[in-house]
Amino acid sequence: MRKRFNIFFRIQHILMFASVSTLVITAIPLWCLRYPQYERAMGIIDFFGGLEIIRKIHHTAGWTLTFAFLYHLLYVLLHPEGRRDFVLMMPTKKDFKDVYHNLLYFVGKRKEPPLFGRFSYFEKFDYWAAYWGCVIMISTGLFMMYSTKFNPILQNRWLGIIFDISVEAHYHEAILAALALFIWHIFNVHLNPKKFPGSMVWLNGNIKEEEYQKNHPLEENELENHKKLFE
Repeated sequence: MRKRFNIFFRIQHILMFASVSTLVITAIPLWCLRYPQYERAMGIIDFFGGLEIIRKIHHTAGWTLTFAFLYHLLYVLLHPEGRRDFVLMMPTKKDFKDVYHNLLYFVGKRKEPPLFGRFSYFEKFDYWAAYWGCVIMISTGLFMMYSTKFNPILQNRWLGIIFDISVEAHYHEAILAALALFIWHIFNVHLNPKKFPGSMVWLNGNIKEEEYQKNHPLEENELENHKKLFE
């Protein structure tokens, strides 16, 4: 077994997973309120104890996500492994070549899939989608919660316009985030036939040696080159 992720990274992931799952679940009845014809939404709201309870749970999960995001920023700035992984998460020319290579592999034009370092192109996609998703969701969510506080600055006309934009951005980014998380990410990490019934690396941080050599054969050289570059 090899240690792939340290405890600090795993805590961030667990906080994000728990908060985002709660946000998605509680957002569904709130979103359905925009469409009164969906009477089933009221049943879901009653199940949770009422609209105010759902809002409180949603807001608490939002603050948890905000904390996880700030925690990650501090981790990237202060922890050596955080700084290293952030640099290695940056897209490179190889990632675009790997996408093309993988497409050829999927249609039978290449005999072997591309070789990856510490992070593959789809892991980088997951990371940056979550990163910018947090920026959008947290900023629009805070504005929606405290829109009246901005009234003296923005005045009523601009307040309404920015509020409407924030609402639409919040709802649509939430849909994209939910689809990316529960379809793309969950499949690649847990439902992929090669990993089913799921990877435990998110919980214990460990990866089997066989899986490491198969999925990240270029990592050791990549880490060595990074070490030389930033010494």
